[in-house]
Amino acid sequence: MLNTYDFPEFDYVQSPEQKSGDMLRHDVVVVGAGPMGLTAALDFAARGLKVVVLDDNNTVSVGSRAVCYAKRPLEIWDRLGVAKPMLDKGIEWKLGRVFFRDKEVYTFDLLPEEGHKIPAFINLQQYYLEEYMVAACEQNPLIDLRWKHKVVALHSHDDHAELAVETPDGIFNMEASWVLACDGANSDIRRMVDGQFQGQFFQDRFLIADIVMKADFPTERWFWFDPDFHRGQSALLHKQSDDVWRLDFQLGWDSDPDVERRPENIIPRVKAMIGDDVEFELEWASVYQFACRRIDQFRYGRVLFAGDAAHQVSPFGARGANTGVQDIDNLSWKLAAVIRGEAPEALIDSYHEERAFAADDNLLNSTRSTDFITPKNNASRRYRNAVLSLAKSHEFARPLVNSGRLSTPTPYVESPLNTPDQDDWKGLMVPGTCAADAPVKVGGQDAWLLEQFGEGFALLVFGLEAKQVEAGVFTPKLIIAGKDFEDTKSLAAQRYDGRAGAVYLLRPDQHVAARWRTFDVDNIRAAIARATAGAVS
Repeated sequence: MLNTYDFPEFDYVQSPEQKSGDMLRHDVVVVGAGPMGLTAALDFAARGLKVVVLDDNNTVSVGSRAVCYAKRPLEIWDRLGVAKPMLDKGIEWKLGRVFFRDKEVYTFDLLPEEGHKIPAFINLQQYYLEEYMVAACEQNPLIDLRWKHKVVALHSHDDHAELAVETPDGIFNMEASWVLACDGANSDIRRMVDGQFQGQFFQDRFLIADIVMKADFPTERWFWFDPDFHRGQSALLHKQSDDVWRLDFQLGWDSDPDVERRPENIIPRVKAMIGDDVEFELEWASVYQFACRRIDQFRYGRVLFAGDAAHQVSPFGARGANTGVQDIDNLSWKLAAVIRGEAPEALIDSYHEERAFAADDNLLNSTRSTDFITPKNNASRRYRNAVLSLAKSHEFARPLVNSGRLSTPTPYVESPLNTPDQDDWKGLMVPGTCAADAPVKVGGQDAWLLEQFGEGFALLVFGLEAKQVEAGVFTPKLIIAGKDFEDTKSLAAQRYDGRAGAVYLLRPDQHVAARWRTFDVDNIRAAIARATAGAVS
């Protein structure tokens, strides 16, 4: 139990298979009702799919766990209609400060420009995040949440998987055309398909301590290297909702987790950081080790993997949950198209190609952060300390400071679904990149660009009267600047290099599939076919 939160308990209900004794086949079964599984349920349902979610527990996550949520995942949750309570409850922040010993050496701004609906980051305890998504799932008739349902066996076939599910009333069997494993870093489903989970495991241990206090610290990310209150190690401070503050303390290789999580050992560390005169209550604590690793294949036949079941990173940079949500964003439209018979299964294979590429990028950044924060030899430590010493007064050293590169989307620049550029462009909106938002007006009312794209393909056109392009079920929604929206601050044109005649093809996950300087129906149809693995004739 926590002083600031009462954990809900969700009712266990017998499944239809148990009541009838019949073997039922479902289009999609999601294993795990954490942030990834719940996001998947909402996204599949948004695309018209019925989905069953199985979870072996009957409440939300215990402890605050993941707390930092980045702009892109929040944009995805906004598309799914669940971001508002997160934004209302969460603590917005965009500034980070880095200290070496007790002197500030570096400050960074994660969203220095204006004109975005969604902030750079919010801090919000994971149990709130899950609570809001559970409530949304319970209101959706396409989502069947089944609590106290533990998958104990899985058998794969060519066109489906069979699952044995244990409940308080015994074990029953069910079938799924597709199974999505969102059951965490210790995934039972990954073990059942003999998936290989390889990478680097780090020996360093860190203490998480959530405390309740009223303090004047700003809502920023503060990171210390070798501070006076925790010499030779690192520490981190974040504010969460309800006056709960997240503190991280590096403990070193030889620390005993059972000893370190005792309140009588945590409280002196906290007092050393915040001062003896600050009143606080210890809310929750945990000691963790971490790894940087991923599964060898995101698809095993009819079983797909997402989130920590597919990849695991160190907590520095907030890349775990944020990356997992983008897994779901990538997969949902593809799986929906395949289930409806609109695209070949080759489209599902692109899920591994794109998200393994992103996972490897996140693993590289996470490993580099960890090596900087916890140097493994004297040479690495001397390099790190020299960088930190120089950063305060020498600008060239500041980009070398690595207290955890904060999560940003990885562009799918090598994706086979992209149509390569044939023209000259400025800016960041290359094929494979997620679309940038911008303030606009629609019908005289304030709105946002991302809200105009819808759930399918979209054509964004600047300075041109364009016509509808017929492409079967993938016929894109046509959005013309100046006609369908007013670019009030010219930020859309600026961010998309939207000179007259510019045309962008956006995928259903709001990633750029192709762009041209002129409107050509044949080029657009060919790009849609490429982005759907050949589905458009």
